Amino acid sequence: MANTPSTIDHATLAHVIEAGALRSAEVVGFPGGWGIVVRYGSSECTLAARRGTVRTFRRFETVVSYLKELGVVRYQVDAAGYDPTPLVGARSRPDAAARMRGAFDAASHDQWFRNQVADAISAANEPGAEWVSNEDAEASWGAKRSTLASVVGDGADR
Repeated sequence: MANTPSTIDHATLAHVIEAGALRSAEVVGFPGGWGIVVRYGSSECTLAARRGTVRTFRRFETVVSYLKELGVVRYQVDAAGYDPTPLVGARSRPDAAARMRGAFDAASHDQWFRNQVADAISAANEPGAEWVSNEDAEASWGAKRSTLASVVGDGADR
């Protein structure tokens, strides 16, 4: 893959495949992973990651899934340079799963919150909605706090 002069991003590769212009694809092994080289027209390009560097796949199964999702089911494999040992200084992302869970939880909470706000606005716009003044709400909660404080105590014995 080192002698492949240019790169192609995912979106462009998808367009090439959609147009039926892909001549061939090759999965190439190298130390620490796999890469994809495609040929279309008179061009030969290596699949690039978003950062512009060569896209690497650590697992062969991931490459197969990626190509199959694009509609590429026939390709050649060159495993001559493959070495399962990761390159020295290769990035490790043990926190990726936790980061994705956090992103999912945040999106889920955001959706829940938006639904709560929409429900509250809908309820407030109902013709039979009862409005309570701030003074009445403060008085009501003040009475509840006083009752609770007398039941629990003033907290001085804690």
